[in-house]
Amino acid sequence: MADRVSEVDDLVHRADLDGLVRLVDKFCTNADWPALLELRTSSRAAVTTGRQLWPAATLAEYRLALWAPAEWATQVLDEESGRFTIGPLTEVVAERHQFSDLRSALPDGPRVGFIAHECALRGQVLPADLSNPLDIPFELQPWEPQYCLAEYSDDGLSAPAPHLPAVSEFEAMPSEGGDVIDDPEVALAIRQLIEPWITSSNGHVEIVAVEGSAAAAVAALGVASGTLAKIAPSQAMAWLAWAGASGGAHGRRRGAAIGRFGAWWTVAAVADLDQWPPDPSEIGDALAALDWYWWDGGEPRLGWELQLAVADPAAGYAWAIGAHDAA
Repeated sequence: MADRVSEVDDLVHRADLDGLVRLVDKFCTNADWPALLELRTSSRAAVTTGRQLWPAATLAEYRLALWAPAEWATQVLDEESGRFTIGPLTEVVAERHQFSDLRSALPDGPRVGFIAHECALRGQVLPADLSNPLDIPFELQPWEPQYCLAEYSDDGLSAPAPHLPAVSEFEAMPSEGGDVIDDPEVALAIRQLIEPWITSSNGHVEIVAVEGSAAAAVAALGVASGTLAKIAPSQAMAWLAWAGASGGAHGRRRGAAIGRFGAWWTVAAVADLDQWPPDPSEIGDALAALDWYWWDGGEPRLGWELQLAVADPAAGYAWAIGAHDAA
């Protein structure tokens, strides 16, 4: 133990970031979690002496949350940890841990609820007495999809988007016009959904509401000609949640729990539900009553995109979303 501490202290003193990264790999290979935690703590504390070793601390936190047994993984799940990791540690830790193993060692606070949401999305059954920071049910509802979940590894993360409709499902967009209307509630919900695309990356978003059809809403975005493919409401939820979980090309990922919350909020805004937290059955009914489409303006795909249109046939209104981010 003394040799390990001396090795860490020496590298920290010399601000040897490369050496610390190699040591992280060594400790993980040897499953030496106490040493990895000590490396993380020393590297994080070094900032007070002007040594910028936060990348080593961040890597150690990430590896502990991903690979270490629950007793060690939970020690990096405080509110100060994981600020610079590629995704929230609340999501990272859920990939290879059971909530039942984590719970007894987790410090009280909102992070417990976020970890619980991430574990529930991975099919885990949770205790009934949990505090819920998101005000939506932990368990998936019958009308929800199997959301696209990130997979974390030593090499980074993989977070594929839902499948696009097949080419054969697209039809030429009819030439229809509609009166543009102001809908700040839906605009706010969409902007909050993909905020990292805009604030932390190169993305931009356009949202338009019209009195008219989905085609009219897409046309109001400035799409002169294009195609529409009708998609299932559950598929629309999958796309909304994927976008909300993502950080876009360069932003930090926010996690599946936040993405799912954003999808619920967006549906509530489109359906003009004024109660929060919402009744889950009301969200499901509202989702099913809307017509959802993926639109294509014929432009090449450049990266992250969310091109949805939704119509409320009963009310006669429609919305179109054009969000894009490129590496």
